[in-house]
Amino acid sequence: MSDKPTKTMTTTAGNPFVDNQNSLTAGPRGPVLLQDYELIEKLAHQNRERIPERVVHAKGWGAFGNFVVTDDITRYTKAALFSEVGKKTPVLTRFSTVAGEMGAADAERDVRGFATKFYTDEGNWDLVGNNTPVFFIRDPMKFPDFIRTQKRHPRSNLRSPTAMWDFWSRSPESLHQITILMSDRGIPVSPRFMNGYGSHTFSFWNAKGERSWVKFHLKTLQGHRTMTNAESARAIGESRESFQEDLFSAIEAGACPKWKVQVQIMSEAEAESASFNPFDLTKIWPHADYPLIDAGILELNRNARNYFAEIEQAAFSPSNVVPGIGFSPDKVLQARIFAYADAHRYRLGTHYEALPVNAPKCPVHHYHKDGAMRFFANDTGDPDAYYEPNSFGGPTQAKHSGQPGVGTEQPYAPQEPALPIRGDADRYDHRDGNDDYTQAGNLFRMFDPGQKDRLFDNIAAAMQGVPEHIVRRQFAHLAKADPAYAEGVAERLGFGSKEVMQAAG
Repeated sequence: MSDKPTKTMTTTAGNPFVDNQNSLTAGPRGPVLLQDYELIEKLAHQNRERIPERVVHAKGWGAFGNFVVTDDITRYTKAALFSEVGKKTPVLTRFSTVAGEMGAADAERDVRGFATKFYTDEGNWDLVGNNTPVFFIRDPMKFPDFIRTQKRHPRSNLRSPTAMWDFWSRSPESLHQITILMSDRGIPVSPRFMNGYGSHTFSFWNAKGERSWVKFHLKTLQGHRTMTNAESARAIGESRESFQEDLFSAIEAGACPKWKVQVQIMSEAEAESASFNPFDLTKIWPHADYPLIDAGILELNRNARNYFAEIEQAAFSPSNVVPGIGFSPDKVLQARIFAYADAHRYRLGTHYEALPVNAPKCPVHHYHKDGAMRFFANDTGDPDAYYEPNSFGGPTQAKHSGQPGVGTEQPYAPQEPALPIRGDADRYDHRDGNDDYTQAGNLFRMFDPGQKDRLFDNIAAAMQGVPEHIVRRQFAHLAKADPAYAEGVAERLGFGSKEVMQAAG
């Protein structure tokens, strides 16, 4: 069989690449000449093939697909992607571990990121969450500190269980998330077999301008499949890429994974009278009080054509919202609105959202100028219209009800309701008066005996080598959630019930 016809190889400037096998040298034994621009170009580009990995969520796997509306939720939101049953919106979803670097093993015990970019008619909406409905912290001031405990020790360059449990034992709000992480669901078999959550509280607003608070849930339709510590160790021994292998191979074989997208709704009045802070990232909303409402189905059915271009350069940020979906007073969400987009500008460049994988499918008009990698056209349509307001037909702000006519596009009426600001500006103690134990205890009591035993084993294994005073401090938190919780872990670590009670005391 003859070789297929090929295109002529060129330099990046389009010049024919005459010899891709041999360097230009002075004689057969060298040396290499600086004028060999083909060689210089190849080496220079190779030196620049890597970009900074994500500080958090560095190791990831992703795919493309669609979201299809199955149920009418327009009474809550005017977002175009939910506008009618059957409406289809293209999506990109990236899964990830939190702590591991790019080369980390997929099957380690860790929280998993679950981020989806919806390419809607009104711009991109990014739902950037995890596979858990809560998180370790409720105040963003503690996020950099928490992440440092999950990364490598500055002297040993090894992971530090002492740092991890020291931070957690001094941060009782982390107990709910710890209980999930150390449970059976702490190590999914692959992304196909885990749920996703927006985790934060967000807002919906409808065509009447009425706002409600919302939490997003993505429930796997493949069922939950998880690994024990021993099964994880065997999986890592066989392959450090088990999640990538499973997700990629399943989609290639046509076994496309699906998730049911559901929402919980809380009215503003209910939020005012709730017995807990509905904007606390360490809390769930009880399903009995705020039942799950079906919205649609998310399916992933196409693998990336180029992993680097479409998954590694994919940039998700909670700041990307569309009319009908907004924010809430959740403190951690408020910080992420800034931090995520800022991380992408640093990592990918000023114009990262113009990269094909991040670019909206709808028209884009703005006045951002210049900077590195300004590779796209002057999108105002007129070189004189490079500021606003101008007299040359440049883009103007969208209209909304009650606003004088300033734009040329259809009005977004009504405008999102104003978010009321209450209280004096101060650094309020986020632990003052908060109940960090009831929901963690409720979750523990839902586990059957086998699940509890594995939870005890997993925590005990994670505490190996941790100083005793830190272990005892953690016992106190476990006991406040449920005495049996503390006693089970203590027994695995060789402590007696009396010692647990003294620690709790």
